[in-house]
Formats: sequence, C-alpha cells, structure tokens
Amino acid sequence: MGGCVLVLGANGFIGSRVAAALSAAGYQVRAGARDTLTASRRAPHFEWVKADFFNLTHADDWQGLLAGVDAVVNCVGVLQDGGKDSNRIAHVDGPRALIAACEVGGISRLIHVSAVGADEGAGTLYASSKAETEAMVMASKLDWVILRPSLVVDRAAFGGTGFIRALSAMPVVMPVVGGEQVFKPVALADLAQAVVKLVSDRSISRETLDITGPETVTMVETLSLYRGWLGFDAAPVVRVPRWMAAPAIVVGDVLGRLGWPSPLRSTAMKQLDYGAAGADSDWASRLGVDARSFRRFLSENPASVQDVWHARLWGVRPIAIVVLGLFWFLTGVVSYTVGWEQSLAIIRETAAARFAWPIVWFGALLDVVLGLMLFVRPWTSRVAVFMFLATIGYLIAATILLPQYWLSPLGPWLKVLPMMALCLFVAGTEARR
Repeated sequence: MGGCVLVLGANGFIGSRVAAALSAAGYQVRAGARDTLTASRRAPHFEWVKADFFNLTHADDWQGLLAGVDAVVNCVGVLQDGGKDSNRIAHVDGPRALIAACEVGGISRLIHVSAVGADEGAGTLYASSKAETEAMVMASKLDWVILRPSLVVDRAAFGGTGFIRALSAMPVVMPVVGGEQVFKPVALADLAQAVVKLVSDRSISRETLDITGPETVTMVETLSLYRGWLGFDAAPVVRVPRWMAAPAIVVGDVLGRLGWPSPLRSTAMKQLDYGAAGADSDWASRLGVDARSFRRFLSENPASVQDVWHARLWGVRPIAIVVLGLFWFLTGVVSYTVGWEQSLAIIRETAAARFAWPIVWFGALLDVVLGLMLFVRPWTSRVAVFMFLATIGYLIAATILLPQYWLSPLGPWLKVLPMMALCLFVAGTEARR
C-alpha cells in the first residue's frame, strides 16, 4: 500500500470522497482542482495542485502534475455547457491530453469515473462527449478501468441529489416530472472503496464496470424514501406534465449558460429518460465491497437537522435571490421614474434639502446597480453583505434626518429590517459543495 495517486476533480462531490478514501488507505493524494485555495482549507492533508482542464489541453501541460505519480483517478465531469463548464474541454480535450501524457510518462494505471447513460443514443452532448472519452481511454495503451456509476448517494447532497431531496421535502405534495425513471443507487463510500481497491489490485484491467447498487427504485420511490429519511409525514406525488415543466427547464438551461448551474436542465431530463440504472454487475463481489442498498444506506446514515434544513431551503434560496435583487433594482427604477418627485419631496423635509437631487439620484443608482450585481454568480454573497451594510448606513442617516418615519403607519423604516435578514440569508447560504 502507498504511492502517489493524482485525483482529478478532488474538490467535487465524488472526487472529494475518493481522495479521502485513498488517503485513509495510506496513499499520498495529489489532489487536482480548479480552486485549490478553498479546497486546501477543507482538506489540508492533501497535496493540492491547480488542475483546470481549460489549461491542460496539451500533453506537455500535464508533466508537472504527473511527476512522481503512480496512478490517476479522473473524477472530472460537467453536465452542460455554461459558465466555466465545457463538455468538450472536460470530457474530450482535457482527457485526450491526460492520456497522451500518461503514455509518455509511463503512468499506466488510469481509473476513469464516467456515468451510466454515457452513450450516443442518449441524444445529449453530455453523453456523447463522455462516450468519446471512454472510447479514447479504451483505445489507449494504459492499464485502465472505466467506472459507470448509477445515481450516487451520500450524506452530502449536490446537484441532482440535492434537487431530489428538495422535491421530497416539499410541503403537502411531492412534484415530479415523469416519476417512472429507474435508479440503482450506489453509496458514494462504496464507490470510493471500489476505486481504492482498483488502485491497489490491478487484476481487473481494461474493463468497463457499471457501478450499481443492489436495489432498484423508481424516482417516485426515491422521493418517498428520502421524505421518510428526513422525518416528514408521507405525502402524495403529483406528476407534473412535461409541457408544464418545459418553461422551467428552459429557464434552467438559460441560467446554466449564465453561470447558475441547475439540475433542472434539458440534459438532466434526457439522461433520466434514457436510463440511469445501469446493467447488473458483479463489481462488488469481484472487488470485495459490501455494496449497500438504498434503504440500508439511509438507515445507516440518519438525517441530521442540517440535512432537513438543506432540503427545505434548497428551493427557498433562489427565490430569495430573485426577490432581493428585484427589490433593490425596482426600488431604484421607481425612484428614477414615477417616484422621482416624491423622493425629492421627502429629502426636502430634512436638513439636507439642498442636496436632495444628488441624494436621490445616487441612491437610486446604487439600488439599481446592486440589484443587478446580485444576479452575477461570483458576486452574489459579497453583494448581499454590502446590501446589508449599506442598509445600516441608510437607516442611520434616515433616523437622523427623518426619525418620524419609524412611527409611520406604513412603517417605511421598519419594513427594511426583514430585507436585511434576507441579505444575511442569501450571504450565509452561498456554499455549493
């Protein structure tokens, strides 16, 4: 046991657990990620290296990352193009250069984590690009193994599993598009254990393994089981017609392009409809892994209050961002338009009357700019904090100049306080993984 293993995508949902399992088994983990600063704080024991596939599209680009490495585990994958995500880069250009670099550098062992449904027939760029990756791996001279997991479940939830939990936690009813889709959920810890076994035991070579759990469940059953796991009373499932869900899926695609990745996108729906169960496989017995059923996994990992909060707030956060951004933006628009004269009249009641025009003009501009900036993905948390601090300054000035408005029946100053709490909620729920 031992040696150095390069784990690519080591800050992701699957990659982070694979890296942890390898480290626990005694391997030196060289952890590749886009954002090594944040990742190194979470797992300081690993040797973190910057591994952004956008900058690793030629074999020479990999030389430093592969120096001293005994095996490579590739966990990098994206669902749909948008923001910093590119199927072509993540699934084709980057892996092609990696394979070539491994061949030149004499690093034979490559464990590639793909996915069930990575076939041309699925009709998505995600599937076709992943299929191209698999073909490149198979055609290589490397000692490779391709893993194709079904729905991967863990105490942590990200992307699709986070969305499924959110649907299961809906009040009164559980909405679902389709519902007949089938999974064979596999516990992430079991998948990580399989990777560890494959790194150490090279008797399985140049094979593709569907990594599936021993229990088959439909989407409806998955929702019901998650709902019970979270401690909520049973609720009926409402099947949403596809035509009714279509606008939400279009919005999800647009938001993804703008850097707001959502599991409710056309690619996710097509992949679910194509099939996410995978073929029966004897991977567990061959590798000596005690693969757990979905029900057993849930029973052995009881939900905490944090799980309940995450499931319930998963859908609340985007609503909060939209409401908060529109509140600021529209407040500024109103001040610039129909409310201009009234805004000037209010300032003219105070000792700052001679500065009424610039106060209203710059105040409205700040509202509009901050409202729009909140919708820019990398800025959201910081803008929400700035909104909170700006509102404190606003209330201090308002109290000095117009203290009587605290007692107004319409409560213009009091009504600002819930908005401040909303700012803190948006800022405090920024983390995605």
